[in-house]
Amino acid sequence: MIYLNAFIFCGLVCVLGQIILDNTKLTPGHVTTMFVVLGAFLDTFNIYDKIILWAGGGALVPITSFGHLLIHGAMAGAYDYGFMGLFMGIFDLTASGIASAIIFSFVLSLIFKPRD
Repeated sequence: MIYLNAFIFCGLVCVLGQIILDNTKLTPGHVTTMFVVLGAFLDTFNIYDKIILWAGGGALVPITSFGHLLIHGAMAGAYDYGFMGLFMGIFDLTASGIASAIIFSFVLSLIFKPRD
């Protein structure tokens, strides 16, 4: 059942994103930002953790999970180190994703030429 729940959640995120793109003048960057903020907002009130329990890994794949991880890390850092922990904790859980995005972008920029 967890596989079906994961498929349903990821599918709903994709359908919602596609509906927003088709019916508004928002760019994919706007939609991505909206989903990150939505994931952060849901994690602030511990709703995203309940979604993870329901959808399993399916809730950890979409871009909403990035917002969840940012807030989750910031709150854990604040709990451990106080106010400065907010800034330190943000990158604890997301460091591998951010670092890999930078490295892959650099390598691919060396291989491919940009269009005019």
